[in-house]
Amino acid sequence: MSASTRTKWEIDPMHSEIQFKVKHLVISTVTGKFNSFEGSFEMEDQDLSTAEASFSIDIDSISTGVPDRDNHLKSDDFFNAEKYPKMTFRSTEVEKMDDDHYKLKGDLTIRDITKPVELEVEKGGIVQDPYGNTKAGFEVTGKINRKEFGLKWDAVTEAGSVVVGDEVRLELNVQFARQ
Repeated sequence: MSASTRTKWEIDPMHSEIQFKVKHLVISTVTGKFNSFEGSFEMEDQDLSTAEASFSIDIDSISTGVPDRDNHLKSDDFFNAEKYPKMTFRSTEVEKMDDDHYKLKGDLTIRDITKPVELEVEKGGIVQDPYGNTKAGFEVTGKINRKEFGLKWDAVTEAGSVVVGDEVRLELNVQFARQ
């Protein structure tokens, strides 16, 4: 019986994106992204259900295409990037649903609040790039309630509409390189 082989994979930031979507005035969706992040995972024998993953996102790299809004998001009304410069995730369990779909459970920390979250993972595949590097691609989605993580700023229009929704959808399209 051969020993299992544990492999480490590092995120390829040039071929990855981390986006979020939140309702604005209940009628439209604002999309933002983080431009600076790192992440990795380790697994045994190409078996994703054995994976241990971690991510770190630089809050200061937030971008919604509107500098004033980005600065507001970096302020203490939301992320407080100066005091809490990173958002982090560390997996606790990976559950295989079928050959290409997994549930990724773990602890998400925003500001100084850590809560368990569950994300859906769709495996895009594992291939070799033109330079001989082995790459793995994934689409990761999930939802969180921003208020549970201390992003409590609220405003209501004169007509009574909420300006920013509580539910934030997370959408990560990530590519990893085997080390």
